[in-house]
Amino acid sequence: MFEYDPVLYSRILTAITLSFHIIFATVGVGAPLMIAIAEWMGIKRNDPHYTLLARRWARGFVVVVAVGVVTGTAIGLQLSLLWPNFMQAAGHTIGLPLFMEVFAFFFEAIFLGIYLYTWDRFKSKMKHFLLVIPVVIGATASAFFITTVNGFMNTPYGFDLVDGVLTNVSPLQAMFNPATPTKVSHVIITCYLTTAFILAAIAAFKLMRGSNHIYHKKALHMTMVTGAVFAIATAAIGDLSGKFLHEYQPEKLAAAEWHFETTSEAPLVLGGVLTEDNEVNYALEIPYALSILAGGTTGEEVIGLNEFPEEELPPLFVHYLFDIMVFIGMYLLLVSVAFVLMNWHNRFNPIKRFNGFSNKMLWAIAAGGPIAMLGTQSGWFFAEIGRQPWIINGVMTVSEAATSSQHVDIMLVLFSILYAILGVTSFIVLRRMFKHYPVEHELVERGIEREGA
Repeated sequence: MFEYDPVLYSRILTAITLSFHIIFATVGVGAPLMIAIAEWMGIKRNDPHYTLLARRWARGFVVVVAVGVVTGTAIGLQLSLLWPNFMQAAGHTIGLPLFMEVFAFFFEAIFLGIYLYTWDRFKSKMKHFLLVIPVVIGATASAFFITTVNGFMNTPYGFDLVDGVLTNVSPLQAMFNPATPTKVSHVIITCYLTTAFILAAIAAFKLMRGSNHIYHKKALHMTMVTGAVFAIATAAIGDLSGKFLHEYQPEKLAAAEWHFETTSEAPLVLGGVLTEDNEVNYALEIPYALSILAGGTTGEEVIGLNEFPEEELPPLFVHYLFDIMVFIGMYLLLVSVAFVLMNWHNRFNPIKRFNGFSNKMLWAIAAGGPIAMLGTQSGWFFAEIGRQPWIINGVMTVSEAATSSQHVDIMLVLFSILYAILGVTSFIVLRRMFKHYPVEHELVERGIEREGA
């Protein structure tokens, strides 16, 4: 007979909530920057197409923020209901960044309202542009503060552990823990990268559907150039993240690479199948690459899984999550850099520059949007599952932190229904918002172009 397990249900509900929230949180962090870049280009080039890009993206951003507020509130509620022991033990430790995240959101929301309301109300376009800067700062600050909480869970810092109780807490030290630099930078830059590719995918899709309007071509060009910058930055930060794991979470790095024996000159394992005897078959091995990732040299010694107690090892399927994240990151890097190089080659030919998009390139970019979001999801799943069995690494396990309530299954059903309604509703609203008011009509309505021109 099936045995009810509140820990399992709590984990499933939290995973569903975070997976759904991350979609909107990622775009919520990245969209303000893309809006700011578009409006800036519109001002500096006196180009109404870029200004309209900012205006239309801002409308969609409002929907994203609204849904993000609901799912973010659900996360806060579930922290208390599903993980009461964790909040009791660490609530006073992570309280500062949680409070600052709320403050950053209100800061962002206030200026977002002013920004939207004041379109066309200033004689100087630059004054209106300045209002989007606090929105960018607020969105990025929200990501910063909430990610420091996750960093604390991976590398707990800023307290003394006395008889299982966290005492002598320093909230600032807990917030600026060893994971903060790499984890925060990785999260923020990948939010920018993912959002750039989502917006680029929309433009590429419109061009593939037959729309040859310069508006979509400029949108594609702007998002892919910024995407290339963020893809390169993501690769650099990913390298630093590998070195962080080697120093602070060697068991997670070893699990990600199915690395069992401590050795130097360790190869990087891509793909493959793991047997019951911990033998890796059908994998692609890159010689010395894991040692280089861990320490920057081929002779760096990488600790193997056999050095750790079996009960403290994460599930080994995180290897596939790590591979998916890396493969997608490389795909986005190759596509965006290839696009930039092709356009750089045509830089002296403005007509060819905005018309030289091959169907293969458009398909690759259109696929990049959902693929980028999959990469974000894989990265977060790797980060969280790779920390198992700990909720606070080395301090408290997930089973110790969870509720013992017998009603988590009902919560799981109710929240799943809520997310389904929110997902379908937001999709319908966004689709109708732009499909029933296409850019071609808005250009004519605003006098930017004449109808039939």
